[in-house]
Amino acid sequence: MSVPNYHGKPEYDENGMPVEVRPDVPAAPRRRKRTRGANRDASGPIDPDASRRSDMHVSELNSKVRPDLENGSERVPDASRTHLLELGFVDVADVLDNGIPDPPTPDIGLRTDGVGLFYSGQYNVVFGDPESGKTLLLDYVTAEVLNAGGGVLRIDLDHNGPEPTVTRLLDFGADEKRLRDHERFLYIQPDSSAQIREIAAVMTVWEPNLVVIDSLGELVPLCSAGTDKADDFTAVHRRYIKPFTDTGAAVVAIDHLSKGSDSRAYGATGTVAKKRVIGGTSIRVTVDSAFTPGKGGSAFLAIHKDRHGGLRQSSPTGDKEPLAGKFVMLADKTSIHPPAADARNPGETAPAEDIAAVAGLEPPPTSGNDAQKRLHWNAHRARTAYKAWKKENQR
Repeated sequence: MSVPNYHGKPEYDENGMPVEVRPDVPAAPRRRKRTRGANRDASGPIDPDASRRSDMHVSELNSKVRPDLENGSERVPDASRTHLLELGFVDVADVLDNGIPDPPTPDIGLRTDGVGLFYSGQYNVVFGDPESGKTLLLDYVTAEVLNAGGGVLRIDLDHNGPEPTVTRLLDFGADEKRLRDHERFLYIQPDSSAQIREIAAVMTVWEPNLVVIDSLGELVPLCSAGTDKADDFTAVHRRYIKPFTDTGAAVVAIDHLSKGSDSRAYGATGTVAKKRVIGGTSIRVTVDSAFTPGKGGSAFLAIHKDRHGGLRQSSPTGDKEPLAGKFVMLADKTSIHPPAADARNPGETAPAEDIAAVAGLEPPPTSGNDAQKRLHWNAHRARTAYKAWKKENQR
């Protein structure tokens, strides 16, 4: 049975047991919390210099607190500056004195107008559905880099095989002499994370211009990590991908889309950390005309992420994922075409029948979610159609 406190209410401890409270003992008075920086009481200032210090000029105060600073002109003495640099702080004065360089521009995977898709010295990604042209795109870029005199490393974790890979490179016009030259082209199918670390160590001397990782979906489990775990992927990037970008190469990994419609709208499979660590571009590849041996095919290339903005600057505006170009493979010629200035991403353009369906709703929908519920569509389809319908009504 509980014992009531002096207010007549029972009290219990954290385990639900009754606590005995003496009714004749009043509660302890609450102490007023002292405000930060308070330096006075009823009798006057605690610090006799406090009232005068607030009126001091900054330089006078500096000389009093730090006599090693003359006239307040030198904020940090050399000894302190050296210590800060040893701790890893950046000397911003040095950065400003040496001049801030222009932001990097994409220089690998050139469109016909000379603008690249990928950044050297950065981690880039291409992603899309199976048979959308991801590997073919990077085969074409590999041939381009080799023929320009660069070095390429192909890490094949997707079991494409050396013979089919070399055949495609020859079809794209890669110089056979450069393919034979182990100082220009290397192909490997690693079977352990330790082997990948060894490959990265070799690359510090070999210094490739392009490293292709095919694919990310095979690399992560090979490193005993989970695709959906942010910490796991961050560690994989730090240990097994970043060493390649540190060589100065444009590292391009191939990734896949999720199966769910809403997830597909977001991007590649797995954790958001996969997008966060991208230092270059992330390109969504969507098939336009199916790729057929001997006949060719085409795919739209859309900008999912461009950390430095160099590719986005040379692409149309108006879409969340603007077109970066179109990869076109013909029987006798392959190229990456830049988009027209007013080109729209087909993936963000609703079909006419979808727009008509939204327009036919009574009363008119108030949001994409409203249209989704009433039409029983997936979220991406409903939002795209609602956005297009709303834009037409605003004209």
